[in-house]
Parts: sequence; C-alpha cells; structure tokens
Amino acid sequence: MAKDKDAVKSFVLRIDAATMEALERWAADEFRSTNGQLQWIIHEALRKSGRLKDA
Repeated sequence: MAKDKDAVKSFVLRIDAATMEALERWAADEFRSTNGQLQWIIHEALRKSGRLKDA
C-alpha cells in the first residue's frame, strides 16, 4: 500500500500552562486555531532551517 504524501498524522504534545496560554493568544491574534498556529510555527522553523523540502 502506497503512503499518501499529504497524510496528516496526529501526536500528543505536553506543554506547560503559561506556554499554552501564550500560544492561544498568539493564535487568536493571527486569526488561527491553536493547532493551525502550531503547524505554522513548525513549518516556518523547518523552512528557515532548510530542513523542509519543497513539494
């Protein structure tokens, strides 16, 4: 069975309350969900580090 290149994987993230509150405020400021904000942060970090291969 071939892997779907665009498949979304889920995982559990443990994060302290103060960091979560800051993340939720940042997400709200950007009109994103908390999950969407985390995805954006991770994508940007990978892109800036040169670790994300362009599709």
